[in-house]
Amino acid sequence: MKIMAMGKEKWEKHIHVLAEKIKTFPGFVWQTTWRQTTWRVGRDDPRRVIHAFKVGLALTLVSLLYLLEPLFEGIGQSAIWAVMTVVVVLEFTAGATLCKGLNRGLGTLLAGSLAFAIEFIAQETGHVFRAIFIGAAVFVIGAAATYIRFFPKVKKNYDYGVVIFLLTFNLITVSSFRVSNVLKIAHERFYTIAIGCGVCLLMSLLIFPIWSGEDLHNSTVSKLEGLAKSIEACVNEYFSDEEKEAIQDKSSEDPIYKGYKNVLDSKSQDETLATHASWEPRHSRHCRYPWQQYVKLGAVLRHFSYTVVALHGCLLTEIQTPRSCRALFKDPCIRVASEVSKALMELANSIRSHRHCSPEILSDHLHEALQDLNTAIKSQPRLFLGSNNTQAKNMLALAAAHARQKQEKDHHGVSLSSVKTDSSALLEWKTKRANNEQAREAERKVLRPQLSKIAITSLEFSEALPFAAFASLLVEAVARLDNVIEEVEELGRIACFKEFKPGDEIVETPKVNVSQNHLPYSNGAE
Repeated sequence: MKIMAMGKEKWEKHIHVLAEKIKTFPGFVWQTTWRQTTWRVGRDDPRRVIHAFKVGLALTLVSLLYLLEPLFEGIGQSAIWAVMTVVVVLEFTAGATLCKGLNRGLGTLLAGSLAFAIEFIAQETGHVFRAIFIGAAVFVIGAAATYIRFFPKVKKNYDYGVVIFLLTFNLITVSSFRVSNVLKIAHERFYTIAIGCGVCLLMSLLIFPIWSGEDLHNSTVSKLEGLAKSIEACVNEYFSDEEKEAIQDKSSEDPIYKGYKNVLDSKSQDETLATHASWEPRHSRHCRYPWQQYVKLGAVLRHFSYTVVALHGCLLTEIQTPRSCRALFKDPCIRVASEVSKALMELANSIRSHRHCSPEILSDHLHEALQDLNTAIKSQPRLFLGSNNTQAKNMLALAAAHARQKQEKDHHGVSLSSVKTDSSALLEWKTKRANNEQAREAERKVLRPQLSKIAITSLEFSEALPFAAFASLLVEAVARLDNVIEEVEELGRIACFKEFKPGDEIVETPKVNVSQNHLPYSNGAE
C-alpha cells in the first residue's frame, strides 16, 4: 500500500508540472516567437505597417454603410458587398489594387449588362422555353468565358475580371428565374461594389501609395548589389588563410548564399510586379519604364547567378586544392573578382540614378587580371600535369591491405575451432563458408569508398583539379558579365536614361530595403 501511495503521489506531481507548463506555454510562445516575428516583419519593411492601417481604415469607412442609419436605408443589405470588395481588392501595391479593382468593376458591369439583355429576351417567351433559354445561355456563356481564360494575355491581365464576370452573370441570370425584383438587387450590388472599389483606389493612390514599378526598379538594383557582394566574398573566402567548416544546415545565414538566393527566387516576383506596374498611372518623371525589359534583365541575372552558385559550391567540395597551391594564384583571382564586383556595382548605381553606365565599365584592370591569371597558371605546369602513377598504385595496394586487416580483426572469432560431433562439424563448416562470403562482401564495401577517394586524389592533376574548376567558373563569370551589361544598356536606351557624365563616380550605397516578401499577397475571389 505504501508503494502504491508513493506511485500515486509521483503521478500527481507529474500531472501538476504538465498543467503548469500548459498554462505558461502561450506566454512563452508570444515572448519567444510571435513578438520577435512581429517586430522583424515591421522592421524589414515599415510599409507593411502602413498598409495594415490603410486596410483597417478602408474597412471602417465601408462599414459606415451599415452603421449609419441614413446610408443603410438607402443601400440596405447590399452594403455587405462593399466590405467584401475592400477585403478582396485592396492589395499591397497600387498597381495590384488597380488591376483587381478595374477587373472587378469591368467584370461586374459586363456581366450585369449581358444578364439584363438575356432576361429581357426571356421575358417574351413562355415559362418552359424561358427556363430552357436561361440554361442554354448559362452553358454557352460559361463555356466561352472559361475558354477565354486560357488566352495568355487574358490570363495574365484579366483573369480575375473573367472570374467575377462568370460569378455575377450566373447569380443574376439564374436568380432572375425565381426572384421578381432581381434587377433592383443587381443595381444595389453594383453601387456598393463601386463604392468599395472607390475606397480601395482612394487608399492605394492617395494615401502613402506603394508603387509596383518602384519595387521592381529597386529589387533589380538590390539583385545586382547582392551578386556583386556574393562573388567577391566567395573568392575572398576561397583564398582565406583560416580553415572554415562547411555548415550545411545554416546555409541560409551565409552572406554568400543570401546574395544570390534573392536572384534565383525572383522570377515570379518580377513578372507579377511588371504586370501590376503596367496598370499604374504616371506618378513621376521616371515611372514610364519598359517594365518587361526589367523582367528580361532579371532572367539574365539569374543566368549569371548560376555561376556564383557553382563558385560557392567549390568552397564546400570534398576534394580541395591545398592552400599552399591556392596561394600561387590568389592575387590575380582576387583582382578578377574585385573588377567583376566593381562592374556589377556600377550597373546597380546606373539603374538607381537613371543614367547610362560608364563606357569604361570593363576597365583595363580586368583584362590585366585575366592575363596575370593565365600567366600564373602557365607558370605552374607540374601542378596541372601531375606526377607518375607509382605512388597511386602503392596507395591503392596499401588501402586494400588496410581493409583486409580490418576484416580479419572483425571476424577473428570465426577462425577458432573446437571439437564437436559430425553433425555439428558439418553445420559449422556451412556457417563458416557463409561467413567467409559475407566477409568478402563486407571487405568490398569497406574498400570501395577508400578506393574511390584515393583514385580521385591520386589523379595526375589531383591537386590542381578543384582549383581548375574554380578558375574556369571565375572566367565564365567574366564572360557572362557581357550579357548583363548589354541588357542594362538596352534598358537605359529604351527608358531614355540620362547620359553618363565624367563626374559620376562609382559609390557603393547602402542596401536597398526591398525584400522578396514584397510579392503582393492574394486575397482570392469571393
